[in-house]
Amino acid sequence: MKTSRIGETLDVLFPNPQCEILYHNDYELLMAIVLSAQTTDKRVNMVTPILFQKYPTLTALKEAPLDDLEIILRPIGSFRKKASYIQNMARIIVDEYEGNVPKDRELLMRLPGVGHKTVNVFLSEYYGEDAIAVDTHVERVSKRLEIASPKDSVLTVEKKLMKAFPKNEWGRRHIQLVLFGRYYCKAIKPSCEGCSLKDICKKKIRSK
Repeated sequence: MKTSRIGETLDVLFPNPQCEILYHNDYELLMAIVLSAQTTDKRVNMVTPILFQKYPTLTALKEAPLDDLEIILRPIGSFRKKASYIQNMARIIVDEYEGNVPKDRELLMRLPGVGHKTVNVFLSEYYGEDAIAVDTHVERVSKRLEIASPKDSVLTVEKKLMKAFPKNEWGRRHIQLVLFGRYYCKAIKPSCEGCSLKDICKKKIRSK
């Protein structure tokens, strides 16, 4: 079966897949995921140590000057919007949830900047819940390997991945697909030579 072969290949390439976002606790992870929208984990990891060292608690983030947060986050793009997101997230978590990041999916999605994909990543990474998050890498790889169709929405891709892999593999497959798309099946100049899945790649892309 094709998905079994894909899973075996991912296990060979990434036997112990790890999330590449740096964090020390639940709110740092959640905020870092929000900050990672439209940018790379690598760039986020450049700013979050500065951010959380200067403002080491949710209360400190809540009370931080917004313009200072913007300066720290400037390298990641959309910094004004993201600075507002994390400050309001800190305020809501402190004021409404007694400083505890909610675990409930619906409550999480009420936080500024937190959407369906963010919640899936957060719950899977921090609590080990069975979930698949579809980012640009996962979407690209899924469509190239024909797990999903070219015109499928992100939600449809997620549903097809959930059907393709056993539930207890979802968290691992998510990270593996992200890493595969990030380092091998890249959007531009993918590393097709030597890829054991190139024969089932829909676009039959070949590196020169």
